[in-house]
Amino acid sequence: MKELQLKDLYDRFRDPSTIRALAALIAKEAEGLKEPLNIMEVCGGHTHTIMKYGLKQLLPEHIDFVHGPGCPVCIMPKERIDHAIELANIEGAILCTLGDMIRVPGSKSSLAKERSKGRDIRSLYSPMDMIAIAKENPGKKVIYFAIGFETTTPMTAAVIEKARKEGLENLYFHINHVLVPPPMHALLEDGRANIGAFIGPSHVSVITGSKIYEPFPQKYGTPVVVSGFEPVDVMEGILKIVRQKVRGEAKVEVQYRRAVSREGNLVAQKMVQKTMEVRSHFRWRGIGDIPESALKLRESYAHLDAEKVFAEYLSDTPIDDHKLCICGEILKGLAKPYDCQVFGKACTPESPLGSCMVSSEGACNAYYRFGGLG
Repeated sequence: MKELQLKDLYDRFRDPSTIRALAALIAKEAEGLKEPLNIMEVCGGHTHTIMKYGLKQLLPEHIDFVHGPGCPVCIMPKERIDHAIELANIEGAILCTLGDMIRVPGSKSSLAKERSKGRDIRSLYSPMDMIAIAKENPGKKVIYFAIGFETTTPMTAAVIEKARKEGLENLYFHINHVLVPPPMHALLEDGRANIGAFIGPSHVSVITGSKIYEPFPQKYGTPVVVSGFEPVDVMEGILKIVRQKVRGEAKVEVQYRRAVSREGNLVAQKMVQKTMEVRSHFRWRGIGDIPESALKLRESYAHLDAEKVFAEYLSDTPIDDHKLCICGEILKGLAKPYDCQVFGKACTPESPLGSCMVSSEGACNAYYRFGGLG
């Protein structure tokens, strides 16, 4: 019964007639636009929805999408991936991380290749699994390579607190959690990408609240609409953006009202603030250093900080992407996957040159899977 209810719920947000009706409304109201409209979907989850359901093809020609840096795997620089590889090669180490990080190429290898050589590298279903792994392997150095935007950060914070309370002395954390607003600011300040509005990620906003986007209409006159990831959600978000642009407005709106408030999840925010603080800078793959755009462990948790405990093994020398890879330009909204000369040829999900093809949230992966190549 519950499964049927869930299916009915999903069907509502994927209903073709509803999507077509929204497309007709958008087309009608978009007649009032004074210039072409480029909408940046910050999160790769939105990119996949747009490609999978052919939403671009349903919109007027003068409405287009530019793809942003909202994929935590895609923006991880090679030197940080090399950190994971170096940590995995420490004698007696167990290196754990989430999902697609296993396959992202570093400068010379990947975690998948190192695992094939016999290194103990594990892909987690939940970060909380780290506690059991550490307890089951008391003689090992168990290291969690933590990634993600504000969505996954509270879970890492919860694991850190549990490790401290239980006195686990063999569990360490390499923190790579990044923040959504700083790269949005960086792209608007740079000015090269023609961004008329943002679709904000709903899962991030459930944690942070929609308040984090308020500077964008205030400072830049750029609307932000927080949207869910289903096709009906995205189309409703686009309609709200079009209406703002036609009326000459710029504000934050929440399409995903069923879960997002202005203030967000205050308990989760407090948990993160207790364990982590903002880094002075962090290098984003293909974009460069963005000030105060990532988190690190607070000094009171230094004994759990893999970057400090294992500093002798790690190098922070910046490492550039493959010369043929234009992932950086895609993440900055300056190019699309089809603009890359190796897309779908030398670079595929099975043999990726860049992180945008590896990640299940990457723009290149979306274009490959849903653009007729996969």
